Amino acid sequence: MTVIASMLRASAAAAAALLTVTAAAPAAVAKPEPKAPRQFVDLRSVDPTIITEMRYTTAHNFMGEPVDGYRRPVCVLTRPAARALHTAQTALLRRGYSLKVYDCYRPQRAVDHFVRWAKDLDDQAMKGEFYPHVDKTRLFEDGYIAEKSGHSRGSTVDLTLVKLPAQPTRPYVPGEDLAPCYAPQDERFPDNSVDMGTGYDCFDTLSHTDDPRVQGVQRANRQFLKETLAGLGFVNLAEEWWHYTYKPEPFPDTYFDFPVARRSVAGH
Repeated sequence: MTVIASMLRASAAAAAALLTVTAAAPAAVAKPEPKAPRQFVDLRSVDPTIITEMRYTTAHNFMGEPVDGYRRPVCVLTRPAARALHTAQTALLRRGYSLKVYDCYRPQRAVDHFVRWAKDLDDQAMKGEFYPHVDKTRLFEDGYIAEKSGHSRGSTVDLTLVKLPAQPTRPYVPGEDLAPCYAPQDERFPDNSVDMGTGYDCFDTLSHTDDPRVQGVQRANRQFLKETLAGLGFVNLAEEWWHYTYKPEPFPDTYFDFPVARRSVAGH
């Protein structure tokens, strides 16, 4: 009995010591995710009729994988930019068209992901569609990739036009055959937008809004989009027909890094 009692006392002492160590260890506290300033909104709360096809939540983009920081396929923008898009959409609906957004606010962590990918010269899985004529070593020099993006300030949006009624688009299948982004519309990856001459995020000079080689219906569609947005404060980036920034920007000098998610925006 004496031996058993001694063993029990030793076990109890060891357990007490373990509890003491456990209690003394600092508790791991998860760092809270940054939130958007109150001036940011989910576009759907301002205009639920605008079509969204948030490419960077999917693998159908120039990297071939979902992008860091894109938690949900939602368009987050500063409130003035979202309201201006609502005004444009109201006018377009009367003419049988809708806006469709591909990308809106972009967190800095996503831009950092782009930079890491651009420096990895061995990863060229999506070259056949998104940059057939561009050597990957020139992506920084030619301005296709940069360490900062106006999207991170919250008032820049990538978008196009869709003729109503909108046709459904099929999902991208990773590994499928890729057609060049400048190929005829019926050969490119299917998109329910009007024909703009190239697909979205096409790293090619044909994506320049006023490239003289783009004529006819394609040029008219680009100008229609530009004219619709220009009077509402949006300025087009000449190198990308899809890229527009609302002016004046509420945050002209701040690059944010909260994730793209409904919970990042006030009220969610």
